[in-house]
Amino acid sequence: MWTEIATHISEVTGDKFQVDKRKSVGGGCINQGYAVTDGDTCYAHAKGERTYFVKLNQASLVDMFEAEVLGLQQMLETDTIRVPKPICWGTASSSAYIVLEWIELGRGGGAQASEEMGRQLAGMHQWAGKDKFGWDRNNTIGSTPQINTWTSDWGEFFAEHRIGYQLKLAQRRGGNFSKGERLVKAIPGLLADHQPQPSLVHGDLWGGNAAFTVSGEPVIFDPAAYFGDREVDIAMTELFGGFPSAFYRGYNEVFPLDSGYEQRKTLYNLYHILNHFNLFGGGYGSQANGMIEQILGSYSQY
Repeated sequence: MWTEIATHISEVTGDKFQVDKRKSVGGGCINQGYAVTDGDTCYAHAKGERTYFVKLNQASLVDMFEAEVLGLQQMLETDTIRVPKPICWGTASSSAYIVLEWIELGRGGGAQASEEMGRQLAGMHQWAGKDKFGWDRNNTIGSTPQINTWTSDWGEFFAEHRIGYQLKLAQRRGGNFSKGERLVKAIPGLLADHQPQPSLVHGDLWGGNAAFTVSGEPVIFDPAAYFGDREVDIAMTELFGGFPSAFYRGYNEVFPLDSGYEQRKTLYNLYHILNHFNLFGGGYGSQANGMIEQILGSYSQY
């Protein structure tokens, strides 16, 4: 397998590459990740050692990596915030793989770097690419299918393809969400007064998918990209501990959030909590039910 991957890298880059050393690194919750390098001798350093990041999964999931490549390529096209450049992808033996640019990450960027991350993300969200919500293909959020059928109305898109779809999966898993259907029917009304532009969003922007290089440059990775309300990204940054306050300061400096965001963010984050229930089960079900109650309680007419 590694010989096949090295051959593919060589073909794409035009420079012969050989996996001389391989180190296991974080690949997220569902993939195996490796740093692969073409030398571990003094001679290798002399000729210019190269390292790439390789993610592996089972061969049947190659579509997941193809969708990740498309998301990264679209983010690169905006020329706003750094993401890893895709090198190549495919299947070898029983595995699917994606090879990405290796980016040396540091421990943290400080307030100035966090502000810059916010500004750069705002720049990506301002990039005008589509006039509808959705994407050119379905992709995944974690390992869960993410449906991206093009839709003109944001409320309809979020009701059907985000909350509604996750609730269907959750019911198959045995989840009990007694007010889920009521919420899905209410979502178009809840969002009727909010008319966002379709923004290219990362789609899975929690702290584990954002970092800084050793020089302090912001980087985001592992996208679940689509064109949606840019607030879904900001909401998720608040879900698991939150980003530094400087990040939000930098973001609002470039692209201030619309009024009503504080109410909408619970609805947007419900999508991720339902997805966590579908992936991991446990207490995410009760957390999701609490959020559904909170959302419906905020709008007495529903």
